[in-house]
Amino acid sequence: MISLKPRIIDRYIMKKFILTFFIALLLIIGIVIIFDISEKIDDFVSNHVSLQEIVFTYYLNFIPYFVNMFSPLFVFITVIVFTSRMAANSEIVAILSGGISYHRMMVPYVVSAAMIALLSLMLNMFVIPRSNEIRVDFEARYIDHNKVFRRDNIHYQIAPGQFVYVESFNSWNNTAYRFSLESVEQNRIVSKLSADSAVWDSTAQAWHLRNYVIRDYTGGLRDQVRIGDQLDTVIALTVTDFYRNSKTVETLRARALDDLIRTQKMRGDANVMYSQIEKQRRMTLPFSAFILTIMAVALTSKKKRGGIGWNIAIGIALAFLYILFLRFSEMFVYTATLPAWAALWLPNLIYTLIAAVLYKFAPK
Repeated sequence: MISLKPRIIDRYIMKKFILTFFIALLLIIGIVIIFDISEKIDDFVSNHVSLQEIVFTYYLNFIPYFVNMFSPLFVFITVIVFTSRMAANSEIVAILSGGISYHRMMVPYVVSAAMIALLSLMLNMFVIPRSNEIRVDFEARYIDHNKVFRRDNIHYQIAPGQFVYVESFNSWNNTAYRFSLESVEQNRIVSKLSADSAVWDSTAQAWHLRNYVIRDYTGGLRDQVRIGDQLDTVIALTVTDFYRNSKTVETLRARALDDLIRTQKMRGDANVMYSQIEKQRRMTLPFSAFILTIMAVALTSKKKRGGIGWNIAIGIALAFLYILFLRFSEMFVYTATLPAWAALWLPNLIYTLIAAVLYKFAPK
């Protein structure tokens, strides 16, 4: 049975792990910010964005988002670097020769990975949604403000028995064209509201309909029809529902995200895939810290000729493949090949098998 009593070597490995991890974070974040500034400098200058807004509004909220997205890469490179150095200095040989088994040596690694995974999970649940809200708002005002998008053939069930159809929606003027609202009872249409266009009124939080027709189906020989030029109506649909995408769901906290998923499923909203992917991503990324830590130790704990260069190269390649695989797996959700939970956990499952094989042969 492996003894879990803390030892000096545990503190030594954990200190190296955590310290190297945060040093790697600072270095890579600095490089990324420099490249990001060079890419967005024209937007900052043309929109007269103050230095205070750039630093404290944008980049202070950009850092948690970036750290969380690439935390698997940071963890993997961290373990690769300092474990390779320990192996090159014969420290691991000394540890194993001192009576500590390979499995026992893994304990401080796993504990350190658990600390990073817990930190990542807390960031995902409480910090990053709020940071993303500020970051996305900044990007909408200063970087993406000139971008106009259009959506076509939108079908929503906004409430039980109420169905909305929009032929097209234009973000430039927040207008839905060829708007219709149908009310259904016992599998029969009881009324239908049609309009040439529906313009969102942000002040009244209502839709302003133009050239509308309301037809009430009485079930008799004659239907009741009302026609008008303008009509304001409030329904369980706002303009923000048309803007839901992969960025907006990043701003929602856990409970709000679950509520949105339920609402989108009820409506039959195709954008529910963004919400489901975001929910699963928040769980899969922290868990990857364990997998990549075990894999990195198994790859680098043996002393190799030629130094740590090959270890670092292999480590970076595998980490980038993991992130690429994680992104590629989202395509299974977009194409409706796999449900979100299966697609997002698939990279972790495959890398778990790889890590198990590497770990099995590592002590030998």
